[in-house]
Amino acid sequence: MTQTLPLVLTLPLCFAGGLLLGLAYFRTLRWTTALIVDGASPVLALALSLARLVMIGAGFYLAVLFGGLALLAALAGVLTVKTLMLRHNRTDRT
Repeated sequence: MTQTLPLVLTLPLCFAGGLLLGLAYFRTLRWTTALIVDGASPVLALALSLARLVMIGAGFYLAVLFGGLALLAALAGVLTVKTLMLRHNRTDRT
């Protein structure tokens, strides 16, 4: 894909997309683990796991179409959400 947006716009957009992707991924992961722990439908848990993996794969594929730096920006967004969610969960338990 030819890059039509300048890098100054592409990187923040990919970072924001990574934030949204990470939020959806880790919320779905939390939902899946709650289903497994509660003994709910294993088919639903499996479907959510598959959907989660397809979603993150598709998001990273779209980012890589804009180049390696865009992929790294999206990954940074996902890892930022992971860090924030882990920090939030630690403060809830103490």
